[in-house]
Amino acid sequence: MTVNMSDTEADKSNCTLNHEIHQYLFSGAYILVLLIGLPTNAFSLYHAWLQLKAKNELGIYLFNLTVSDLLYLASLPLWLQYIFQGDNWSQSEWLCKLSGFLLYENIYISIGFLCCISIDRYLAVVYPFRFAAFRSMRAATLASTFIWLKEIAVGVVFFIHKELSRDPKNQSLCFEHYPMQQWEYAINYYRFSIGFLFPLGILSISYLRVLRAVNKSAGTQTAQKTRIKNLVTSTILIFLVCFSPYHVFLLVRTVLERECSFIVKIFNYYHFSLLLTSFNCVADPALYCFVSETAQRGIQQAQEACSQALCCCCHGGKHDPAAGTDSNEAATLNENGNFSVTLLTQPSKV
Repeated sequence: MTVNMSDTEADKSNCTLNHEIHQYLFSGAYILVLLIGLPTNAFSLYHAWLQLKAKNELGIYLFNLTVSDLLYLASLPLWLQYIFQGDNWSQSEWLCKLSGFLLYENIYISIGFLCCISIDRYLAVVYPFRFAAFRSMRAATLASTFIWLKEIAVGVVFFIHKELSRDPKNQSLCFEHYPMQQWEYAINYYRFSIGFLFPLGILSISYLRVLRAVNKSAGTQTAQKTRIKNLVTSTILIFLVCFSPYHVFLLVRTVLERECSFIVKIFNYYHFSLLLTSFNCVADPALYCFVSETAQRGIQQAQEACSQALCCCCHGGKHDPAAGTDSNEAATLNENGNFSVTLLTQPSKV
């Protein structure tokens, strides 16, 4: 059966699909993302603020990346309600549009700031002095503003089209059109080429050049080399794992989706790839661990606190008086653009 939808039929979805796997898988994954994503992004927001105070331009990119993740996490309760009701949207269409907007904006804003982080490290390592103006707080602010405005402008498209549709079971579907509508083809090609393929090229070139420069550098300390390698590697891994499968299936749908029989075959694969994009909210905070020693030390202190608590429980509540100090941090940027932290340790106050 060949299905063609005109604009006047945009409120109908002509294909009958099985949402059962989608419901079980997405509900569990969204709950996991919320439980892990909220505290880790709160932790990341704090350390991004510390880097902003230290006048480190990376802090601007990381701060914006975290804000984007938190906005998306705020929409997950609505998606969970949608799933628990059997993929039947019971809220207003405006909330449907807003939730879908936050979902897609998080994907492309995250990609944009991952590219900014990659380019920043590329310039810092390969051209530490030549392009210093592009690694200033002002340049980072302008780049961040451009990314937000560009994606908001693209996202307006979703608000001017109808995003609620009815399936043959008379359920209200949010941001799901089967088959996709005519206006979606152009925006999907744009999302794949400009939103995914172009950033992938930037990330790949930056990744290879940074690794080559770090390996050849004789003046960079081993710990700094490891931190830079971990940062660029984790950046491209987040990009490939969280965003590549979705855009591959998005392109396949855009090029080949014309019949319900094809949609039925690809439906679960497409939705699983969409689910993977949610995990960038959990993966992004890992970047902070590779940017500065501050975040690494915070995680280490949390682990030590947990270990001490377990030891106290095992030894009847005894506490080692020698344990625990308060540390003040003096954050500076060295001439190579690497963020360094000096600890000023003081006895802990009781």
